[in-house]
Amino acid sequence: MSTQTLSSVQAAPAASATPNAPAVGMRSTPDRIRHVLLFELVALAIVIPGGSTLFGLHESSMGVIGVGSAITATVWNYLYNVMFDRIMARLYGTTHKTVGVRMVHTLLFEAGLQIVLLPAIAWYLHESVLTAFSLSMSIAVFYLLYAFVFNMAYDRIFPIPADRPATGTANG
Repeated sequence: MSTQTLSSVQAAPAASATPNAPAVGMRSTPDRIRHVLLFELVALAIVIPGGSTLFGLHESSMGVIGVGSAITATVWNYLYNVMFDRIMARLYGTTHKTVGVRMVHTLLFEAGLQIVLLPAIAWYLHESVLTAFSLSMSIAVFYLLYAFVFNMAYDRIFPIPADRPATGTANG
């Protein structure tokens, strides 16, 4: 075996410091924070007045539900997206989400969030879980549609670095 070939073989493992680390572009923590903050602030600007009007709740009550839900969703959003991207990277070698994957991503996100939010909303409104279900499901339907549109737009406006088209000459 030549020295050059041996060096190549020995150098290959060093390229991946962590054996299970995905070798695909992933969003940075600052990018994920920007994503979550933009997502929640725009949603609150829609949910608080819209929910107050649709459900006859005082804006302060809808605000508590909206802000409490947003805080819960913000933490869940970060954790869920990191987990989802890591699973995608391991299973498929990419974090690029097709429309179909984005739909599954959104449905699973909302299902997990509802498991936490539904009892909290019922408790806050002093209503049964069944009564709070209509409010919670209305918010969930809004967020399903909103998350799909927002995330598609976010991916186009702020593409993952590895997904950005190459610029420059053919050589570089």
